[in-house]
Amino acid sequence: MRSVRWLGLFGLYIGAQLVALALAVPFRSAGLSSGANPSSLTTPLVLIAAVILAPIVILLLARRQGLLVGLRHLLLIAIAGALYFTVLESLLVALPASWLLSPMSAEITLVPAVPLAAMVAAGLYLALLMDPQWYIVDLAGFVAAGGLIAILGISFAILPVFILLIALAVYDAIAVYRTKHMIRLADIVTEMKLPILMVMPESADYDYTAAPPLSETRKVPIEERAATFMGLGDVVIPGILVVSAFIWLPSSPRILGLSASLWVALGALVGSLVGYAVLMRRVNRGEAQAGLPFLNGGALVGYILTFLLIYHSATLGLTGGL
Repeated sequence: MRSVRWLGLFGLYIGAQLVALALAVPFRSAGLSSGANPSSLTTPLVLIAAVILAPIVILLLARRQGLLVGLRHLLLIAIAGALYFTVLESLLVALPASWLLSPMSAEITLVPAVPLAAMVAAGLYLALLMDPQWYIVDLAGFVAAGGLIAILGISFAILPVFILLIALAVYDAIAVYRTKHMIRLADIVTEMKLPILMVMPESADYDYTAAPPLSETRKVPIEERAATFMGLGDVVIPGILVVSAFIWLPSSPRILGLSASLWVALGALVGSLVGYAVLMRRVNRGEAQAGLPFLNGGALVGYILTFLLIYHSATLGLTGGL
C-alpha cells in the first residue's frame, strides 16, 4: 500500500529532525559548527553555490564510468566520516558518565566511544560498498542526516537560514520542473546506491541492488511501483531552520516547561510536516516533484506563525534579537 511507503518516509523525516534537535547542544559544545560567523551571509551563499555546482560536476563525471566509480568511493568515505562524528557525539550523550571516565585521571575520556563509533561507521561503509540494500542506505542516510542537520543548524543564525531555504527552494523548482537536471541526478545517485536518497519499499524483501533506474520506475503507474524515493536534501535543508531556531532564539519565556526557542523549532517542524503532506499528495500523481518548495515553505510558515505567537515580535529573529 502506498500509505505504508508515505508513512515510512514520514517516520524517517521526522526522526532525523528529532535526532538533530537532540544532538544540537552536544555538537555545539563539542565545537562541531562550521566555525564561521553564524550571522554572516557569505557562508550560506557558498553553500548555495556548492549545492548548485555539485550536481553539475556529478552529471559531467557520469559521462565516464571510471570517474563515477572514483566519485562513489570518495562520497562513501565522506559519508562514513559524517557517520563517525554523529555516532561519536550520540554515544557521548547516551553512554553513562561512568563509562567515559578515565581510570587514571577520573576525567572524561572518549574511550570507549571512539572505537564504538569507528566500528559503526566502518560497518556501514562496508555494507554500502558491498551490499547496499535499502535498509542499509536508509540507516546510513538517517544517521548522516541527523548529524548534518545539527551541524548546519548550529552554524547558521536565522537570517542566513531564511536566505538558504528560499534560494534552494527556488533552485529545486527550476532544477526539477524546468531544466530537469535534478531528475537525471536522481537517476545517477540511484545507480550508485548512495545514501543520498531515502528508499521506502512496498515490502521488506525489496532488492535495492537489483532495482531498475528511476527513469524506468517513473514509467510504471504509481500504485504498481515497488518503492518510493525521497532526496536526503529534502530531509536536511528544512531541518536546518528547526535546529537554528532552537539554538539561536531566546529561551524565554518558558511555556509548559519548554523553552520558547524549542516551541518555535517545533512550529517549524510541524510546518514542514504539513508541506510534506501536500508534497505526498502531488507525488501520488506519479510524476517527479521538487520537494523543497513544499518542505521549506512549510517550515518557514510554521516558524513565522509560531515566532509571532510566542515572542509577539515582528522581527522574526532575523536581526539577532526581538
